[in-house]
Amino acid sequence: MIKSILVVCVGNICRSPVGERSLKSRLPDMKLQSAGIGALVGHPADEVAAGIAAQGGVSLVGHVAQQFTVEMANAHDLILVMETGHRNEIVRKAPHLSGKIMLFDHWSGGAGIADPFRKAPGFHQEVFEQIIRAAEAWAERLNGNAQ
Repeated sequence: MIKSILVVCVGNICRSPVGERSLKSRLPDMKLQSAGIGALVGHPADEVAAGIAAQGGVSLVGHVAQQFTVEMANAHDLILVMETGHRNEIVRKAPHLSGKIMLFDHWSGGAGIADPFRKAPGFHQEVFEQIIRAAEAWAERLNGNAQ
């Protein structure tokens, strides 16, 4: 049974915080955390990402970026990455984690979710919507309501 999820992107300021908070609102009993494989450690969420998330009902207030570590990953049952390259990077560092890594959008397309950092607000909006769809799909599966 999955009791904890780590959400991973690159900087831990755009996608993974939105993914973490989106899942938390849908899976309130789940232990959730996010990190970046090249995190902008100590930084808050990206302003554009945070603004779009807030408009969509997801608060990134209080988020502080943190670096992915193998120890952190070992403490979670499932690791959700935004892109295949993130999975490859994690497996390169820690092959034993390969069996618990999946794409964040696995149940909603599975093509990966592109990085909106320093892109137009419209692209941030598209990414936000992809993350919400993916979070809803994961919540359905993990709550046992998948059709």
